[in-house]
Amino acid sequence: MYVLHVSPDSASTIVRLLLTEIGAPHECRLIDREGGALDSLAYRAMHPMGLIPALETPDGPMFETAAILLYLVDRHPGFGPQATDPARADWLSWFVFVNNSVHSTLMQYFYPDRVAGPNCANAVELAAKNRLLAHFGYLEAKAATNPDWLSPAAPSALGYYIGMLLRWLAPSPNDAAEAISTRAFPALHALLSALETRPAALSVAKAEDLGQTIFTNPAFSGA
Repeated sequence: MYVLHVSPDSASTIVRLLLTEIGAPHECRLIDREGGALDSLAYRAMHPMGLIPALETPDGPMFETAAILLYLVDRHPGFGPQATDPARADWLSWFVFVNNSVHSTLMQYFYPDRVAGPNCANAVELAAKNRLLAHFGYLEAKAATNPDWLSPAAPSALGYYIGMLLRWLAPSPNDAAEAISTRAFPALHALLSALETRPAALSVAKAEDLGQTIFTNPAFSGA
């Protein structure tokens, strides 16, 4: 039995999508962020930095999105190549790229002042956006080769991970001119169009009020 501590439309959603797709018994517990739950002793015992996500597993608590996804892929075959699969090396390279390069750059794009202070925020944001466009260009080229682990024909941990990252960059009514749309990347768009119609994605979208097209045409609360 897994216990996932969730905050809607956050990194915990990536894990929730995979857990739901896997069909493993799990419970989702809403984090009271405004009430200071992230700083509580109980939560800090699971995630020392007080960030999201945190997952309680049969082997103990885990944090860091990529670590949790890797753990679930290894425990529940079918959502990424296993250790003895020849495709594992290629998949693992791209998985780490998404976490280390894409996800990290996205955080710089959203929180540029954290990188170099408010006086340099605009420059950091622009540089991060340019890197993101390049990073998704690399992913687009890989997706166009249609590997089994990144195919519209089957769900995967990496597909859901990429889907949420692009979701957060998608156009909203207030910033459509500045956003990064999945339609700029046809192979990724096809992948995410297939993923968002799956029962698991629809279930999580309903639970977190994310709209039915959660990756390709996201709904944002308050938009």
